[in-house]
Amino acid sequence: MALAFPLAPAVSDPGGPPDPHFLRICEAVKDFGAVRAVDSVSLDIARGEIFALLGPSGCGKTTLLRMLAGFETPTSGRIVLDGRDIVGLAPYQRPINMMFQSYALFPHLSVWDNIAFGPRRDALHRDEIAARVEAMLRLVKLERFGSRKPHQLSGGQQQRVALARSLVKRPQLLLLDEPLGALDKKLREETQIELVNIVKDVGVTCVMVTHDQEEAMTMADRIGVMNEGVLLQVDAPGELYETPSSRFVAEFIGNVNLMDGVVIDDQSSSVTIQCADCTHFVGHGITGHLGMAVCVALRPEKIFLSREEPPGPHNRVRGVVKEMSYFGSFSVYFLDLPSGERLKVSEENELRYREGKPTWGDTVWASWPSSAQVVLIH
Repeated sequence: MALAFPLAPAVSDPGGPPDPHFLRICEAVKDFGAVRAVDSVSLDIARGEIFALLGPSGCGKTTLLRMLAGFETPTSGRIVLDGRDIVGLAPYQRPINMMFQSYALFPHLSVWDNIAFGPRRDALHRDEIAARVEAMLRLVKLERFGSRKPHQLSGGQQQRVALARSLVKRPQLLLLDEPLGALDKKLREETQIELVNIVKDVGVTCVMVTHDQEEAMTMADRIGVMNEGVLLQVDAPGELYETPSSRFVAEFIGNVNLMDGVVIDDQSSSVTIQCADCTHFVGHGITGHLGMAVCVALRPEKIFLSREEPPGPHNRVRGVVKEMSYFGSFSVYFLDLPSGERLKVSEENELRYREGKPTWGDTVWASWPSSAQVVLIH
């Protein structure tokens, strides 16, 4: 669906050539007294991109978002939007709108008037206001709900009203703070794709903050993982999951088994690592050396279970099923290994009933291909 009105014109810096990156965060630092909430973060975001800042509570992601909005001033560093440094601008002077987790809808106003609030404050002509509001109602599929009050809407509908109110002023940059956090799990999953489609239809650049990894993986073109104020890794969702750059990222994104070991054979195209319970043969090289301490990351869904001993001396381990959980489409097994460590295995339930399926107390073999592991350098 195309909008009936264009986005705001870009603001370019006449003092130099146009910046190839729409939003640039350059060495941004934010201190609160002796506490450094954001630590030298540099980041480039392309025009039209949906970018997610992901991390645990207190990692600095919301502080960074508030600096973009103008609610916090960086201790040092620059924030450049379409070639213009916006650090010195007040929030109302920035071509940016922010949608909060609580939605902050006016309970005494109708849906129509909630969306029209911003354009009215800007003293636009009433015909222009009406055209924008009607276009927004069509975009978020709430044409029939314009006269209702917020309390007469479902959570998902309120979320769409808040989004329409954020977009109606034609921002160059849309900021989303835990945009689906107020919704229950099922509604949140249903709304994720819907929200992405609306943002992409408008073509606005979007930065969202979330602690929900599934939400970030579903909605974002790229994700930046933060911890303790530091931006640890920026990548597309698939790359972030399959090739984490650190132990923290590997543990934070999805489920993972981490095994500490040492390099016992180092080739240009492969590496062999001895861990407490097994020997890993990894089908890619690393920048390392013999005896080097490393950590092997192995995702549960890349492991296969069998009662028969798999061939070869590598990439296999024997364990006892101590815990298991059934999740409908897949089952999760926890194997106790000889060293006392536990291995988590996830298997799809391809058949309605499967003979010989492992159960509590069974001794089984776990194995995995040489392409399954990622080697993390300590």
